[in-house]
Amino acid sequence: MKMSKQFPLNALRVFEAAARLGSFTKAGEELGMTQTAVSYQIKLIEENVGEPLFLRRPRQVTLTEVGQRLAPKVTEAFELLQDAVSSARGDIGAALRIHSTATFASQWLARNIGTFHLAHPNIAVRLSTSDKIIDLAQEAADIAIRYGKGDWPGLVGHPLMRGEFTPMLSPALAETIGGVHEPRDLLKLRIIDPNDPWWPLWFRAAGVDDPDLAGRPASRLGAQTFEARAAVAGQGVAILTPAFYADEVALGRLYQPFDLHANDGRDYWLVYPHARRNAPKIRAFRDWVLRELNPGGL
Repeated sequence: MKMSKQFPLNALRVFEAAARLGSFTKAGEELGMTQTAVSYQIKLIEENVGEPLFLRRPRQVTLTEVGQRLAPKVTEAFELLQDAVSSARGDIGAALRIHSTATFASQWLARNIGTFHLAHPNIAVRLSTSDKIIDLAQEAADIAIRYGKGDWPGLVGHPLMRGEFTPMLSPALAETIGGVHEPRDLLKLRIIDPNDPWWPLWFRAAGVDDPDLAGRPASRLGAQTFEARAAVAGQGVAILTPAFYADEVALGRLYQPFDLHANDGRDYWLVYPHARRNAPKIRAFRDWVLRELNPGGL
């Protein structure tokens, strides 16, 4: 039997879009087809498989059990085809789209991405940042750097860096109170974002069970990297991931008064869809970043 008869590829593409978007209408908009045409292509696939793939409800379609088993395999197949064609064309214009937390992007990735460019000059990098967890099946991103516990269904995850934190401040600010000698001395200074849940965790680990942070003026700067800048400027004590600020400590801009680090069970991870695990550009970045960070026993 000819493959075109056995595998209706165009109908499979329509099925992949409808399954990913959860809508025949949205699938049609993405593919430039009418909803009627989408429904027809889905019907062809269902006749070919011999089972319904969607439950049709008013204004909503959901995958059946058979559809749920088929969808990830079809997505993986199209991803592999796309990568194979790009490789055959020598497509150097295909970019690696990275979504990252703002802090990891500014404090580590931006400072080191040049070595990746040198090793892989044919891979263009496109970086976007936010602290929200995006859906890699819906958003324009190939991989993501996330802060969490690594339990994201459907994604391959590699630990990159421990999410440890400790108080840091400028040396000049510490001198205003005669130095920071014990954890309670920090409470004599302005705490940057006292509502940050990291603070009570660290104080508890330091043996201070009643830091009384609730009554302090609240300030949220949106990302750790901005809090670090405020600390460098002497605006208060920030609780930071020290691995990101070794340069600032070496230059005397930041001071870490205690060796004690705390962790809330979350770390920095590299993640990407299981279906894309063999994409050459993803493999290249994965191997590079793991080698650069060498997380060891994380």
